[in-house]
Amino acid sequence: MNKAQIFDFFSRLAEANPAPQTELEYGNDFQLLVAVVLSAQATDVGVNKATRALFRDVHTPQQMLDLGEDGLKQHIKTIGLFNAKAKNVIALSEILVRDFDGQVPQDRDTLTTLPGVGRKTANVVVNTAFGQEAFAVDTHIFRVGNRTGLAPGKTVLAVEQKLDKRVPAPFRRDAHHWLILHGRYVCKARRPECWRCIVSDLCRYKPKTPPPGTPTGTGSKPARSRAVQESPAKT
Repeated sequence: MNKAQIFDFFSRLAEANPAPQTELEYGNDFQLLVAVVLSAQATDVGVNKATRALFRDVHTPQQMLDLGEDGLKQHIKTIGLFNAKAKNVIALSEILVRDFDGQVPQDRDTLTTLPGVGRKTANVVVNTAFGQEAFAVDTHIFRVGNRTGLAPGKTVLAVEQKLDKRVPAPFRRDAHHWLILHGRYVCKARRPECWRCIVSDLCRYKPKTPPPGTPTGTGSKPARSRAVQESPAKT
């Protein structure tokens, strides 16, 4: 995409959803950090089910330490890798209490020093909690960036860097949310719903996926995944 097309791309997404939000449920910065750590290789829906009761009682790192690792596991045992995630959440809570007066750091590099917090998680937190311009590239954003031609790259970092370079100023703060929601609900992995996509004419992906029930042999074929372009390495 050229600059004009990229501006048009985000203008349409912004018009359709002027105030995009994360689908993770949380009440403060610490709860957001915990939710994002728990969401690795898990769905937001699954994380929300597990954290609703947890977050009613646990609002601070100290309260998480008071709950303890075994108590945390009882809340999150329905989430994949819950044993390792519980250990990381307790460990990062200890560090927040000891070194940061119980507050979540607003710096991405500092956040990535916490157990269980990678670059993607840190980007989500600084963007969602603190309004910083950051691009947290997950599987959905990696796919959309490559499939559409918006930000092609062979690695998660390459796509992030391309987005940082190419997304224009009016859209930088919310770009992460627009892209993840577009990938989650429209530009799906196995069968993108091109027939109802508001940016399909700007997208380089071919062939466009026809509506359900379209007779075969009409010039369009069901979309197939592109392993190299649409499947990022695990982060």
